[in-house]
Amino acid sequence: MIENFNPNDVALSTNNIFGLPSTIENSKLIIIPVPWEVTVSYRNGTARAPEEILEASRQIDLYDVNAHNMWQQGYHMLPIDANWVKRNDYLRHCAELIIADLSEGGETADNKQLCNKLEEINKGGKEIATWIYTQAKDLLRQGKLVALLGGDHSTPLGLIKAIADEYKEFGILQIDAHMDLRKAYEGFTFSHASIMYNVLEQVPQMKKLVQVGVRDYCDEEVEYAEANKERIEIFYDQAIKERLFEGDHWKMICEDIIESLPQNVYISFDIDGLDPKLCANTGTPVNGGFEVEHIMYLFRELLASGRKLIGFDLNEVACGELTQDALDANIGAHILYKMSNLFVKSQLS
Repeated sequence: MIENFNPNDVALSTNNIFGLPSTIENSKLIIIPVPWEVTVSYRNGTARAPEEILEASRQIDLYDVNAHNMWQQGYHMLPIDANWVKRNDYLRHCAELIIADLSEGGETADNKQLCNKLEEINKGGKEIATWIYTQAKDLLRQGKLVALLGGDHSTPLGLIKAIADEYKEFGILQIDAHMDLRKAYEGFTFSHASIMYNVLEQVPQMKKLVQVGVRDYCDEEVEYAEANKERIEIFYDQAIKERLFEGDHWKMICEDIIESLPQNVYISFDIDGLDPKLCANTGTPVNGGFEVEHIMYLFRELLASGRKLIGFDLNEVACGELTQDALDANIGAHILYKMSNLFVKSQLS
């Protein structure tokens, strides 16, 4: 446990996430930062989220009435890998060329140069997933809890696979405006729009995917969800709002969501599941969504039900050159802190 740290003092810029004087050795929870947004379909910026959230996190007050002093168990974010930053930037440029050609009616298969770039992108997606898997496996062997900070929503695949090795079965609670059930979207096999398709196809231990807040999707995804009803349950944003408009309480809806989940639960939080006023710079904002406290209440109720949180990711927080202020990073940092507290609390219960 972290000792001799005063949470009331000014956070030092030399300290780690949330201003903690943490190391891998003195920390229970390790956060893997993944500066990756190669396949984003619309707006860039999420690859810079780990560094911006790290900076913003040092402004957070650490008192949490729902998980008091959990930070004392130690939270540590690994260094951002400069090699992956460079690889992301190069492959993102390649992807932009492919997406631009597709938007003009082109066919990637008809262009040898673009075919080569597509092959590079898919190879890179596989390699970073393997790298994350290896990192997570090593940390899990050390008895650490592991979370991931993206990056785009393609990034958690390696972590989910590593956690799957530890459990015979588990479920995923996905907070998202999108289903992410497309197959190799735009030709990218590790697309941000394909993360849950890839999990369903590659991780048999994942028995139930429960999606909350979905409000932007295509025919292909609906058909896939319908064909896999035994593993997928969707709480659409429209249906949730209609229940609220007609008199149901949020607690009642949370109970239904939680009832759909097995005992062990991984949370995948795409920030575009929130009302876009809270994440205006995310890659594909969609009207509708939730306040942060809606989701934190759901998470607290999940733990109160006796279910165990086994891992989480936070992704699609857009930062960097396109953002004009630090709002997205600050909200992302607060969400990351609350999720870290609940994760550790769940594991210590």
